[in-house]
Amino acid sequence: MTTQLIITCMSLYFVMLMIVAHYTSKNKSNDTFFTGNKNNNWLLIAFGMIGSSLSGVTFLSIPGTVEKNSMFYMQIAFGYILGYLIIAFVLLPIYYRYNLTSIYTYLKHRFGPITYKTGSFYFLISRLLGSSVRLYLVANIFQIFLFKQYNLPFWVSVLISIVLIWLYTNKGGIKTIIYTDALQTTFMLASLVIAIVLILNNLDLSFGELWQKGLEKGYTKMFQTDNFLAGNYWIKGILGGMFITIAMTGVDQDMMQKNLSCKNLKDAQKNMVSFSIVLVFINLMFLILGVCLFVFINENAALKEIWMQDGGKTDALFATIALKGGLGSFFGIVFLLGLIAAAYSSADSALTALTTSFCIDFIDIEKKPENMQKKYRQYTHIGMSFLTFICVLIFNELNNKAVIDALFKIAGYTYGPLLGLFFFGILSKRKINDKYPVFITIAIMFLVYFIDNIVLSNPNGFKFGFELLGLNAILTMLCLHLFSSKECSISKTV
Repeated sequence: MTTQLIITCMSLYFVMLMIVAHYTSKNKSNDTFFTGNKNNNWLLIAFGMIGSSLSGVTFLSIPGTVEKNSMFYMQIAFGYILGYLIIAFVLLPIYYRYNLTSIYTYLKHRFGPITYKTGSFYFLISRLLGSSVRLYLVANIFQIFLFKQYNLPFWVSVLISIVLIWLYTNKGGIKTIIYTDALQTTFMLASLVIAIVLILNNLDLSFGELWQKGLEKGYTKMFQTDNFLAGNYWIKGILGGMFITIAMTGVDQDMMQKNLSCKNLKDAQKNMVSFSIVLVFINLMFLILGVCLFVFINENAALKEIWMQDGGKTDALFATIALKGGLGSFFGIVFLLGLIAAAYSSADSALTALTTSFCIDFIDIEKKPENMQKKYRQYTHIGMSFLTFICVLIFNELNNKAVIDALFKIAGYTYGPLLGLFFFGILSKRKINDKYPVFITIAIMFLVYFIDNIVLSNPNGFKFGFELLGLNAILTMLCLHLFSSKECSISKTV
C-alpha cells in the first residue's frame, strides 16, 4: 500500500468528520459542548460508545495477546458485564438525581470542595495518561508505515493527530462526539469483520478450520484455571474486568459525559446494559482476529521476517499484515480506516471530557461572565490538547512494555483512589474531614505500589492481575472509614 494512498484515505476520512462536526455544532453553546443539550438518542450513544471504549489499543493490542495469553482476555470481558450493571443501577441514578454535568461534583456535596478537587484531579491525570497511551500506539504505527518514509520525526505524527482531533471537536463538543463516535464505530466494526473474512479467504480456511488450527496452537483457551498464583487466573480476570469497568467508565467523566447526555435515566440505563452485552461479543471477535493474524504470519515466512525487522512487536502485527502482507490495497484501506476510527473515537471524547472537567471543576466556568465562558472553554481545549501532545512524547521516551499492560497498570494506581472515594460516599453515610482524603489516597497508592512491586516481587509467587485496581479502591475505603465519624446528612440538590 503506497503512502499516497494512505494520505488520501486519512484526508477523506477527516473531511467526513469535519462535515459531521459542522452540522452538529450549529446553534452551539457551552451546554451543547458539555451536555449535548441532554436530548440525544440512547441507541446512538450506545453504538458510538463501542468505538470510544475499545480505542486503538483494542484494535492493535488485543489481537496481539493471543499468542502468549490465548483468549484469556475474555475473562476480563465477562467481568465488564458485572461492572456495567453496577454503573447502570448504582451510579447512574445518583448522577441523574443530582443533575450533574461533571460527575465529580458529587464529591463536593458528599465530602467538600477539597475532596471534590482531588477526585477531579485524579481523573485528569488518569485520562491524560490513558489517552496518551492510546494515541502513542496509533501515532507509532503511522510513524512506521507513513511518516518515516518522508523522514519526519515522531512528534510530527503526534502533532498532526492532535490538531485534527481539535479541529472537529472544538465547536460541538459532546454533541459532535456522539455522532462522530457512531460513524467511527461503524468503520471500526466493518474493518474488523472484513479483515477476518479476507484473511480466511486468503488462507482458504473456513471458520471451523481456523478454530481447529487455533486450538492446536493453544490460541483459543478462554479461562486460565491452572495456576491461582498467576496474574491471569480466571477469577482475577473477571474481578479485574469489573473493577476496570466501574473505574474507567463509571467514575470517568469521559464515558459518563455521553450517558448524561441521554434524555433521562431510563434511557441511560438501556444504553449501558445493551452496550455491555454487545461489547463482550466484539472483544471475542478481536481475539478471533488475533488467531487469524498469527495463523497467517506463521504460514508466511517472508512476511514474518519483515515483521521481525520492524521490531516484531505484537502491537504492530496487524499493521504489518494489512500494509505489507500482499493482501491488496483494499485490505490496507480497511485496516487504515478501522485504525483511525478506533484511535480517534477514544481520543476525541477524552479531549472533550478533559476540557469539561477542568472548566466545571477547576475554573467554575458557569460562574464566569457569560460573554467570557466560550473563551475560557476554548483556551482550556487548546491547553488540554497541548498537554496530551507532551504526554505522548514522554510516553514514547519511557515506554518499554506492551501498551495494553501499561494502560491498565497506570489505571490501577490512579483510578483506584477515585473509585474508593465514590463508593465510600455511596455505601457509607459517615463524615470525614474534607482534608483527609487527599493524604489517604496518596498514601494508599504508595502502599499498593509497595505491595505489588516489593512484597510480591518473587516471579514465581502470587501476582495481582487487573484486580489491583479493586485492591486500591478497597484499601482507600477502609482508611476513609478509619478516619471518619458518625453519619452525616447529604444534600439532595446541586
